[in-house]
Amino acid sequence: MRPLEVLLTGATGFVGSEVLRTVQREHTDRRGRRMNVRALSRTAPPGGADTPGVSWVPGDLSDPASLRGTARGADVLVHLASRVSGGQEACEAVNVHGTRALLEEARRAGVPRIVHLSTAAVYGPGPHRGIAVDGVRPAPVSPASVTRLAGERLALEAGAVVLRPGLVLGAGDRWVVPALAELRSRVPAHWDGGSGMLSVVDVADLARLIVTLAGATTPAGPAVHHASHPVPVSNRDLMAALTERGLLDPVTADWSWENCLRRLREVPGTMSERQFSLLARDHWYRSEEIWRITGCPAGPGPLARLAESASWYRVHLAAG
Repeated sequence: MRPLEVLLTGATGFVGSEVLRTVQREHTDRRGRRMNVRALSRTAPPGGADTPGVSWVPGDLSDPASLRGTARGADVLVHLASRVSGGQEACEAVNVHGTRALLEEARRAGVPRIVHLSTAAVYGPGPHRGIAVDGVRPAPVSPASVTRLAGERLALEAGAVVLRPGLVLGAGDRWVVPALAELRSRVPAHWDGGSGMLSVVDVADLARLIVTLAGATTPAGPAVHHASHPVPVSNRDLMAALTERGLLDPVTADWSWENCLRRLREVPGTMSERQFSLLARDHWYRSEEIWRITGCPAGPGPLARLAESASWYRVHLAAG
């Protein structure tokens, strides 16, 4: 069999770099077909040179003209790149206009399969507990989430399988655990008893799922799937696991949600009340289906995986 040609965006990002490592480690899809990756990058590739099975091509989602011809010869487009900060215009340039241009290149090249990474943040503030896909109407708040939902719709129109993970942990996570560390320092207690149930996935397991979808034999889209580990994690258990690994200071107090918000408002910091709620209260989305239909094992769960990333987190938190 000839190699499977994969066009990958976001290859230098948190999830994309793990997808690239997974492909390089496994070399083939589940049928034994070799996977070659064409990684789209705005800048020079890490290390400045190609590695076996990976070629780097220049392209910038904020510059649609730079995408011309990038999908030619590809069997699958794995679109992981997105802008997650900045204002509406900056996010639209990448998440909407860039996605539209990339999908048009895929259509023009006849790419038969598209995997598109979105986020459960498109549902908005919550709380949400145990909902199925679109069990509540998406109501994104931030420019990033608003435009990522718009990008989802474009991807679905192109026949993509769209993945909505919740919180993603692992080496390279510069948002979830650093945010929890800041919030623990500002609100040094168990938040509302730690009762919030969260959808969480380790980046290595999410990457395996994406690679499995890329190499699948049958069309998977258009469809949206939640892509967290099937078993939700309580905030209390997550914070306890991080404390056990030395990533958070221990606490003994147990405060009501009203007291937690009062303390957050009294102590300045970068995390907003909305972000605090996202990490502390129920944001649990049923995620069993995608693991079942792909036959991809979900893995031991994100808390069990913390042993693999704890050293990276310690260095990152110390530097920050």
